[in-house]
Amino acid sequence: MFSIGDFARHGRVSIRMLRHYDAIGLLPPAQVDPSSGYRSYAGAQFARLNRIIALKDLGFTLQQVQLILDEQVSAEELRGMLRLRQAELAAAMAADADRLARVEARLRTIESEGRMPATDVVLKRIAPVRVAELTAVAAGYEPEHIGPVISPLFVELCKRLDQAGVVPVGPSIAYYEAGPDGGDTILVHAALPVSGDAPPGVSLVDLPAIENAATIVHHGSMDNVMPTVQTLARWLDEHGYRSTGYARELYLECPDDRNQWVTELQEPVSAG
Repeated sequence: MFSIGDFARHGRVSIRMLRHYDAIGLLPPAQVDPSSGYRSYAGAQFARLNRIIALKDLGFTLQQVQLILDEQVSAEELRGMLRLRQAELAAAMAADADRLARVEARLRTIESEGRMPATDVVLKRIAPVRVAELTAVAAGYEPEHIGPVISPLFVELCKRLDQAGVVPVGPSIAYYEAGPDGGDTILVHAALPVSGDAPPGVSLVDLPAIENAATIVHHGSMDNVMPTVQTLARWLDEHGYRSTGYARELYLECPDDRNQWVTELQEPVSAG
């Protein structure tokens, strides 16, 4: 089972949104502690969450989403409805392009449910590493908020290191923390391993070891990372592990074609 915070993080939605979905009966938690009121969610509920977000991003009201899901529309019928609505959006204003990208990501997550091999998850220790990094704040943990923030950070970081003659000694790393306002914002860190000092304007940080990390390799653009993220989350749920923080992202291969990227997700976990 997941706490509301962990479920929100793995589903890439806000806690506030989950509470609203609970209040209107769209996505109630699997369990509610009668004494504390704490909500707990099951891994199987990612399937309904994915459908809610996909339908909402396609322009359906929450009332319409509830009617569609409660009528138990088949996966094939649901895909047909989503594809039809997607085609309508594609003909709309150019400003809808970002929305279509988000819909595509959620559709891929829905269509891959149960098909990604959870056997690809490996438990291991991640060694400590010294990195040079730049940071910025993203509006949320959703891919559409992270991507526009982290890409410019890496471009600027590489530029500054190159100008200072600092040569990275390993692949790029991204890691995340809760934002400074205590809400849904995320502090994004773009980092490169170095052996010496960092140039002015670039932070030098010693990332600690992750003693117990559940890892999985994602192939392709990070815009399409959701199926891999949720495969890892389901594995944790099924094997009795609890996430203890945001996953690091180790970019193993980053060619110009983002669809050819290879990225290892490294999520700190504890048993139970």
